[in-house]
Amino acid sequence: MPTQDDVLGYFNTLSNWGRWGDDDELGTLNHITDDVRLAAARAVRHGRSVSCAWEVAVPEDMERSTTTCPCAADMPGAEDMPVPGFHNDRRWGFSSERLGITFHGNTLTHVDSPCHIFWDGAMYNGRSHSLVDAATGSAWAAVTAAANGIITRGVLLDIARVRDVPWLEPGQGVFPDDLEEAERRQGVRVRSGDAVLLRTGYGRVRHETGAVSGFTQAGWHASCLPWLHEREVALIGADTPQDVQPSGYEDVLMPVHAVSLVAMGLWMLDNCDLEACATTAAELGQWDFHLAVAPVRFAGTSGSPVNPIATF
Repeated sequence: MPTQDDVLGYFNTLSNWGRWGDDDELGTLNHITDDVRLAAARAVRHGRSVSCAWEVAVPEDMERSTTTCPCAADMPGAEDMPVPGFHNDRRWGFSSERLGITFHGNTLTHVDSPCHIFWDGAMYNGRSHSLVDAATGSAWAAVTAAANGIITRGVLLDIARVRDVPWLEPGQGVFPDDLEEAERRQGVRVRSGDAVLLRTGYGRVRHETGAVSGFTQAGWHASCLPWLHEREVALIGADTPQDVQPSGYEDVLMPVHAVSLVAMGLWMLDNCDLEACATTAAELGQWDFHLAVAPVRFAGTSGSPVNPIATF
């Protein structure tokens, strides 16, 4: 079990600063090479796709204002539209929305880009927190760095299944031994460029009880960080907001978030719904798959709501 000093040392020993150049904003996404993407395509053996995201509920998760117009020709100002067909065609109507979403937190499925977390005022690759402006957002390592999408092989490590429990209890951590036992039982091995999705079973809790955790949750323990660095994992996800809470370290609230995003440049998928993915994997006897994550190109933003798609 690493001590707090060990975990604080990870900011140096696991650092990827400068590894891909001083101007790199992709971090561990650099592990996803063309060959890795081709290998991910070969993981499609059944042609079945499942979502790994939660539905964004109204009004719990977002503010939505919906406009409906059964007949567009009756819309105020229609007579002034430059296209005659707009006010002549009386058969078509429309609906549209204005949305407001706060996606960071414990409920919505979203991707974190490296600018989401600071440590001692610094972001990934040594850039200052001052590059994040209240008006324009982040000028460094924003989600738009992944504008071409995150396309790679995904590996589901079902820790609840390995421990033979319906779900891990809040506060229970996942350790490297758990990861390797899941690999052994599932007949899969995490390799460079993979995305690793961690199932604690919390998605089952949400489906069965509707519960949303507070700040006590199962998740990655900080001891997994050297393992993720050694395996050259490109992206991690979980069915919780990643870090086990409490973390076990008095002075490091969220070591997995902090070390991953700041030191390693390791991108994260928070709050996945992995129940359909786990059910499909068990049914097919296949724990790896093609994973596609397409962040919305929100300029200067520290992440994006996403709908990760696993194709078996």
